Order: sequence, then structure tokens, then C-alpha cells
Amino acid sequence: MAALMLGQQARQFSTSVIRQKLVKAPITVYGVEGRYATALFSAASKQNILDQVEQELGKVSSLIKDPKVSSIVMNPHVKRSFKQKTFQDSLAKSNVSPITFNLINVLADNGRLTITADVITAYGKMMSAHRGEVSCTVTTAQPLDAASLADLKVALKGFLQEHESIKLETKLDSTILGGMIVSIGDKYVDMSTKTKILKLTKLIKET
Repeated sequence: MAALMLGQQARQFSTSVIRQKLVKAPITVYGVEGRYATALFSAASKQNILDQVEQELGKVSSLIKDPKVSSIVMNPHVKRSFKQKTFQDSLAKSNVSPITFNLINVLADNGRLTITADVITAYGKMMSAHRGEVSCTVTTAQPLDAASLADLKVALKGFLQEHESIKLETKLDSTILGGMIVSIGDKYVDMSTKTKILKLTKLIKET
């Protein structure tokens, strides 16, 4: 009963949102998941609950990973109505907002529950951009020590505008041998030992 009532409220909310102009997302994420995430961002922005919805999507993400739920929701042989009810019942216990609940309803109605994780990822990218975070991935052959990591963060700030901040992810790849590969925003810099050796080998062969 609780899930049914919440579902009705969510649908009523959805109808009122559709009549209004969408709030532009800070970045464009293409694909079907991007369209759903953009609509979600717009609805959450109008209600001033962007951060709350992001946290609630974390709960949704956990539900998707729950074997009991995922075995039903992600199974193409299970009826759409049963998938929807399973998800609704689980979300009702999580006490999420009508906006988040409505997202699941719409995905279920359109037979798109299998892309829920992609929609969550897309929304996360929009929220990072909203906060002025710039994603940066640094790949090294060996883990960076604290001093090197601190120096790297200082150097990376030179790529940023005043209102932006770094969202840093470090990866290990022993095949690059040494040095590092840096991907920040739309920039890519390969300073790995492996690449230097390949360039040198090519140069030697051409001479």
C-alpha cells in the first residue's frame, strides 16, 4: 500500500514537472541514460534537492547490486509489472523522495530498468560538474608516495579555473614501466616510460 501511494504521488509530481521548462544541466551526457539523468537533474534542481537525490541514488545503486533484487529487475524474462513492483517495494522501505521514486517508475514503464546504473553514473557526472569538480585520472607503474601526490595535485591545479577543483583518481599499470599518464578534463598527457621507449625505437628505425 505504501509503495502504491508513493507511486501515485510520484506520477502526479512527474506530470507537473513535464509542464515546466527543464533546467539546463551543467554538462551534456549523451545517450538514453543522459536524457533520463538530465530530466532528473532538472526536477531535483527545481526542488533544491540535488544533493539529496544524489544520496538517494546511492541507495538505488545498492539495491541494484542486491542479488535478490537484481535477479528479478535485470532478468529479461520477468514481467515488467513484477519488476516494477519489486523495485517499488524495496524503495518504499528506503524512504526516498518522490523524484527518485518517479525515476524508477518511468524507467520501469519504458522497459529501461537495465540502464538504471548508467543513469546514476550520468547524474553523478552532472553533479561533479555542478560542484565544479574536474575529473582527473593519473596512471603510474608504482603507487605515488604522499609527497609526490601532493606535488602532483599542485601541478594539476594549473589546469583549473578559479571555481574548479580536482576529483583525482589514481590507477596502477605496471606495463607503462615508469613515469605517468595524466587524463584531466579533455586533456591527455602521456609521460610514461613505455611511450618514450616506443618513440625512441621508432626514431632509431627511421634513421
